Amino acid sequence: MQTTPDSTLIEQMMAGDEAALSILYDRYSAMLFGMLMRILRDKQSAEEILQDLFLQLWRSAGRFDASRGSLPTWLLVIGRNRAISRLRGKSNREVTEEEDGDYANGFVSSHNVEDEATRTELRGTLNAALNKLPSEQRQALELAYFEGMSQSEIAARTASPLGTVKSRVRTAMQSMKGMLAGY
Repeated sequence: MQTTPDSTLIEQMMAGDEAALSILYDRYSAMLFGMLMRILRDKQSAEEILQDLFLQLWRSAGRFDASRGSLPTWLLVIGRNRAISRLRGKSNREVTEEEDGDYANGFVSSHNVEDEATRTELRGTLNAALNKLPSEQRQALELAYFEGMSQSEIAARTASPLGTVKSRVRTAMQSMKGMLAGY
């Protein structure tokens, strides 16, 4: 399976190649949409943020620095931050319940089998890395990244001291970085 590296696609985008953006969208949109749905539980908001993410990628591809992390990680962090900002900006903290099933596992936008295989492999790698974390670290990380909770909110939910939650999240992130370094 010959897949064009993300770095090459970024360079092509910087030269104005829209097809490179399309490939990256096909490669990562389902994963990003799943994460956005887990946080927002609102399809329209998730779709808006997803569109904004790829528009930002198109406009400022040169800002991506591969030495600081992978493209999917960069997109996940930006998307997560935007989703949390959207949640916190709502006057009513309640969000609509998910009605159409488990978006994190069920939304597929596949135009070719190789792209879907790459997404499946990435999802499996992330899940395997999460499963290697101690349960307290995994819970803190999932609440922060997939539920959009602040560390103070995690401390309240888990009845843990704030300093402990901060240590768990920091340690989990360092462990994940080490486990995913080769990806």
